[in-house]
Amino acid sequence: MAKFFTLNELIYSATAKLKGIDNTPNGAIKKNLEVLIEQLDKIREKYGKPIYINSGYRCPKLNKAVKGVDTSQHQLGCACDITTKNLEEDKKLYKLIVENFDYDQCIWEEVGKSKWIHYSYVRPNRKLKFKIRG
Repeated sequence: MAKFFTLNELIYSATAKLKGIDNTPNGAIKKNLEVLIEQLDKIREKYGKPIYINSGYRCPKLNKAVKGVDTSQHQLGCACDITTKNLEEDKKLYKLIVENFDYDQCIWEEVGKSKWIHYSYVRPNRKLKFKIRG
């Protein structure tokens, strides 16, 4: 049972709601989301402060609507974009994840004035990390 995050947090999308897109995941994707929630809970426990989900699961139609890449792990239920809503805290959270946790991708993303951490967990210890600037 998750301590800090819920399946609904990782499925909710304002864009899906606005555009009438059904973003309900299937059984395999739900299992991936449950694994992702376990990892996020571990991160939140160690971080000790709230972490917010900007974007979680995206069905293919929603992924296209938000201009996500075709190979996005969001579509598999393995990725989310997170923030603390504070730039300095986001930097601390990014460092904490990179230094202490398993991840498939941990990417510091900057698009315009927006900044967030893309975190994905497919299998442990792949540890792909880089920055995207927009």
